[in-house]
Amino acid sequence: MRSSPSIVPADRLDRDIYLVLEDFGARAGCAWRETDEAETDFEDVLQNLLSGQYAYPVRIVSFNPVEGWSRDATSDVADALAQRAADADAEISSALQDFIAANATRHLDMQLALPLRGVASRRNAG
Repeated sequence: MRSSPSIVPADRLDRDIYLVLEDFGARAGCAWRETDEAETDFEDVLQNLLSGQYAYPVRIVSFNPVEGWSRDATSDVADALAQRAADADAEISSALQDFIAANATRHLDMQLALPLRGVASRRNAG
């Protein structure tokens, strides 16, 4: 049986790699995002999610080619995002809030900052 070449560069084999599945809507569906291989570690994925690089994340997987494992890391990422958003009192998108609410396993004893643009004008209009 012929073996296939690795999709992971040889100098980057011994680390955990994270990939994001994103929902592009009803017409396009979900797809694994094309990502620069230098931005596939846990910290970079968290920063990219918090900065809005992914509009509608659905799932995050992690794998390590040297150790020979892969796993669903969605809950771990959602927990870390919730903690970072709470610690920094950061405003995050409603899609990311939905992702955290659907996937976080730890309960935070604080409210995430909600984007409240336009609320005052709607109250005054009604």
